[in-house]
Amino acid sequence: MKSHARMCTTVVSLFVALVWSVVAAYGQTPLTFNFDDFTKDNPFRLNFIPTTPFGPAWADILDRPSNFLLCKGAPTALCYYSGPEGSVTPCVADGTHKGRTNCTCYEIPGGSPYLVDINAILNLDVYLETIKVCGRGGENCLPRGKMPAPVCDYINNNTLIPGADLISTFSFFLEKTMPTDELTTCSTRANYGGCMTAPCTKTGGFDENTGLPLVQCACPLYDGPYQVSQDLAVTGNKCVLDSPYTWSAAYNPVDGNISPPSPPPCYPDAPGENGCPLLLAEVTLPHPPADIDCKKVCSEYGTANQDGIQIPYTCDATLCTASKGDLNLVGQACSGLQEGSIGEILKLEVEVGYSCAASQICGCRPTMKTNEEIFDLNQAQRTKGITTQCDRNGTLCGTPH
Repeated sequence: MKSHARMCTTVVSLFVALVWSVVAAYGQTPLTFNFDDFTKDNPFRLNFIPTTPFGPAWADILDRPSNFLLCKGAPTALCYYSGPEGSVTPCVADGTHKGRTNCTCYEIPGGSPYLVDINAILNLDVYLETIKVCGRGGENCLPRGKMPAPVCDYINNNTLIPGADLISTFSFFLEKTMPTDELTTCSTRANYGGCMTAPCTKTGGFDENTGLPLVQCACPLYDGPYQVSQDLAVTGNKCVLDSPYTWSAAYNPVDGNISPPSPPPCYPDAPGENGCPLLLAEVTLPHPPADIDCKKVCSEYGTANQDGIQIPYTCDATLCTASKGDLNLVGQACSGLQEGSIGEILKLEVEVGYSCAASQICGCRPTMKTNEEIFDLNQAQRTKGITTQCDRNGTLCGTPH
């Protein structure tokens, strides 16, 4: 066992040395920033390892579909659309903290699924723990593998970067009105913000158009080619923005796609064409897959508990039928979801291809108090003209007081 451990350590060391030599050949300075203003005296090691031959963690490199790890729980920031001057979400180079750009980003409600680029985990210890479980490319973890990714727990319990209010990730939350597949490759090297897993601060700002709060994220700058989330031939923006503005961007050297490809078959609880559907009333409940532990699923529905209310149930009852007009209701229903483990729930829904459906498939039963809260949430959605999951498929209806 000891010889095996020494061999693994040697292989990792050789890999790091090899990749750094490639990075050096590209002429990139390895480290130009820190998060000391966030972390202060708390334990934190910045991920200095070149996670791919194309750059370090803050380059936000994507070289295969399995790089995206599926998580769910905490509120997160979405910086995918950030950059140009005059937009709701600009990025402005930080004049105080060298090597960073301050990006205004959307705060995505808790309970919504989010994705993390395994190559862009900025906490060294969490990165090493995650690749040990998921494999260096993420292939062993959800949504393409079977394991929950360790990085999800650190984001959900807000320990990935000490001092942050929330962490920047990727989300399909705005996909219906702001497509994620309108991309442009910018081949000219320039500084861009690598915002994946960057620390963010709540600002009190609010965007009327999306109905979402606005936050500010401290995104490390990286000098290289990149893709942006706009078709610049349509929007008229430039690849290299006028100083002090920068794009929030990422780089896929393989096919240029920085938006997560849809896994087989879909993403649970996500909106738009990439999301899994709800169960339909006329569809027979699927049997739980053989590798799913329904006892664990039902146990997870009880782990995030606030004042006797089991949050995974209330979140399921509202999230998958939510609209812009009831985001506060979703926030109420899903608040605290990150305090429990939901890995087996997410695994089941990925495998069966349905959203907000794990409790029904496994026959889990909410408590009386939880059922009463579900009933109230359904009534609140109906007053906003929303067809609830209860009305669509007869599940998660709750009970009146």
